[in-house]
Amino acid sequence: MMTTDKVSIDTIIAMCKNRGFVFQGSEIYDGLANTWDYGPLGVELKNHIKQLWWREFVTTNDNSVGLDGGILMNRNVWVASGHVGGFADPLMDCKDCQTRTRADKLIESHDENINADGWTNQALEAYINQHHLVCPKCGKFNWTPIRQFNLMFETHRGVTQNNTDQIFLRPETAQSEFINFTNVQRSMRLKVPFGIGQIGKAFRNEITPGNFIFRTVEFEQMEHQLFCHADDAMAHYEKYKQKIWNFITNTLGIRAENLRFHDHEKLVFYAKAACDMEYHFPFGWGELNGTHHRGVHDLTNHQNLSKKSMEYLDPMTNQKFIPTVIESSQGLERLFLAILCDAYHTETLADGDTRVVLKLNPILAPYQICVLPLQKKGLTETATQLYRDLQQQFTVTYDDAGSIGKRYRRQDEIGTPLCVTVDYDTLNDQAVTIRNRDTMEQTRVKIADLPAKVIDIFTSYNKKKNIL
Repeated sequence: MMTTDKVSIDTIIAMCKNRGFVFQGSEIYDGLANTWDYGPLGVELKNHIKQLWWREFVTTNDNSVGLDGGILMNRNVWVASGHVGGFADPLMDCKDCQTRTRADKLIESHDENINADGWTNQALEAYINQHHLVCPKCGKFNWTPIRQFNLMFETHRGVTQNNTDQIFLRPETAQSEFINFTNVQRSMRLKVPFGIGQIGKAFRNEITPGNFIFRTVEFEQMEHQLFCHADDAMAHYEKYKQKIWNFITNTLGIRAENLRFHDHEKLVFYAKAACDMEYHFPFGWGELNGTHHRGVHDLTNHQNLSKKSMEYLDPMTNQKFIPTVIESSQGLERLFLAILCDAYHTETLADGDTRVVLKLNPILAPYQICVLPLQKKGLTETATQLYRDLQQQFTVTYDDAGSIGKRYRRQDEIGTPLCVTVDYDTLNDQAVTIRNRDTMEQTRVKIADLPAKVIDIFTSYNKKKNIL
């Protein structure tokens, strides 16, 4: 059997639409750029990712709690955070085809070793002119000057539109954790170091093409802020770099050879350290996660503008200080895309036939088991009862349409680890056949022993992958 794991982004997009993972947003009205809807399988996969992240960064993480902040907040939150004054993309237009392009991303696509984030407009234009970087759509070198486009979605609260009523859809979730720092610490009686985790929607007015769901205007972030003493901050920073690496490689099973850390050489003035974990997508290396040593910048700014103390009183030393923040920021959609790209395989079998198989970790798969009656006649009642029984412990689907071979292939392509077939012998011996997605091996198991057997198979899988 020969396996190929090289895949194009167009193949992933087609699979996502055809198998119910992701659909174009507002498709019947010709869509809305950079918006996507998640279908039945996409919702299940996203929920499994979120559950695993929450367990890793909140439930089982020392001294960590959760938060669900509002999407709309007081305008001053974004003044203090710096978004109102300086949250913009450096964009330029091609005068020939009118395509709008981010100058920093054009440079980074030319040289993947460059991180142009934070460059001045003059530095960006100088590099583009020096290297004669052309429009990626039409190939012409005829750019407008670079302009800064604000990325926040603006709206107004109330019946009149004026500056006092101006509010924004949040461009990140982290500010909820900062402005609720004292509320959480006091109500939960937490001692530094402690963490606040949150999963929620954020919005950015992205204009440039997004490489499918890699860059969208509406997305979910999974963020954890660790509040600690400055003396311990770098140790926590290194710990969180290792923590996200272990989560993505061990828990989610993404292959290490497709991942790398990119440490930022140029830091914003308040940061002490920052790095991105990047994944090698079909369109190139792209940021998957960010780990940041943010210093005391965020809490200090909110204290200064709100005039409310963000200091923590150490009960051991009786000293007050503003905690340092170590942040782990994860884009859910980007992780979703990386998981699909990493799991997608095409296999040529011994008989010359081919199959597409999504080799997802069973704990991630939209469905862990598919129950299939060999034929509808005489087997539907038994198969349906088995399906309902298995639903009490696992995520299960049921498929009785088409030949058994075609049904196996459908489940392979959506990543279902196990197929359980009910045949006519089942009526006599109370046993079913389990088919393994990855090996295609089939084993006969008593129905009474089936749940324990399934758990054993999943446990063995994770041990082999060094996941448990």
